[in-house]
Amino acid sequence: MPANKNALIRYKTIDNCLRNRYRRWTLEDLVDACSDALYDMEGINKGVSVRTVQGDIQMMRSDKLGYNAPIEVYDHKYYRYADKDYSIMDMPMSQNDYDVMQEAVDMLRQLEDFDQFSEMSDVVSRLQDKLAISRHNRKPIIHFDSVPNLEGIRLLNPLYNYIAHQQTLRIMYQSFNARKPTEFILCPYLLKEFRNRWFLFGSKADDLKLFNLPLDRIKSVEPVEVPYRENPDFDSEHFFDDVIGVSKNINNKPRCIRFWANREQSHYIKTKPIHRSQQVVSENPEDGSCIFQIDVVINFEMYSVFMSYGSGIRIIYPRNAVMYMRDKFKEALDLYDAANE
Repeated sequence: MPANKNALIRYKTIDNCLRNRYRRWTLEDLVDACSDALYDMEGINKGVSVRTVQGDIQMMRSDKLGYNAPIEVYDHKYYRYADKDYSIMDMPMSQNDYDVMQEAVDMLRQLEDFDQFSEMSDVVSRLQDKLAISRHNRKPIIHFDSVPNLEGIRLLNPLYNYIAHQQTLRIMYQSFNARKPTEFILCPYLLKEFRNRWFLFGSKADDLKLFNLPLDRIKSVEPVEVPYRENPDFDSEHFFDDVIGVSKNINNKPRCIRFWANREQSHYIKTKPIHRSQQVVSENPEDGSCIFQIDVVINFEMYSVFMSYGSGIRIIYPRNAVMYMRDKFKEALDLYDAANE
């Protein structure tokens, strides 16, 4: 097996380069490509040496990893695969590899009934599907939404490690409206994903004020020698129990939100609740409409969810939420009216 994850990243990068026969690859080009890949995926900025990449090429050529990659040198300095259809990613799994992976998936399946592992079910299903694809050469059965080349995604791994090791950070952050970045000395606590966008939750080291920073607006991250402090008011396990999305301050309290939904949307909302606290308050047998109730912190994401249902939903309580929705829909109507003038 490769010594570490960084080696795997380099092997895959070299493989991608050599498969691209529309470009001629020197050893220096491969070094640059590996350095860029490690920075993008792991935040490592010290680069890769020529000697390391030479060793990687020799490892890929050998049968130690089962690659036996047909890497050749032509015109005395350029690298390519002698077989233009070769890729290390197309290697079939051995029976032993398959058996080991299947045993691991079976063990994970046994944990799905435990609350602590309930969120692993989609990961296990994805692994099971990948195994079947490799074993039987069939098309995928399960598809998960993903956004390739998502801005800021390269920060996930380094931030995860900083949080795990309770490392205080200097973060340069620039919002969409700011002309220049702002410095945060932050004690990081949690990474959270919402609608294919990742957020970092943490407290300022001096006053423990809680912030959530979208990763796509973070310009740089580096460790600093400042004592790491926990925020006693931030419970990562339950902080989001009463919120839709990520926008919430520690002192925010949930409100009772009541809303009407027509027959079509009521069917959908019953099967896919807007929030875990959702209850059916009443049903109208004549037109099939329902009144629902949720208990959540009022924030931008909540309004966005309600707006996504268009005319199929109407908030009826509290009044400030009713007025906000009315004003937003009026703005949208005015926008369309102006476009038709």
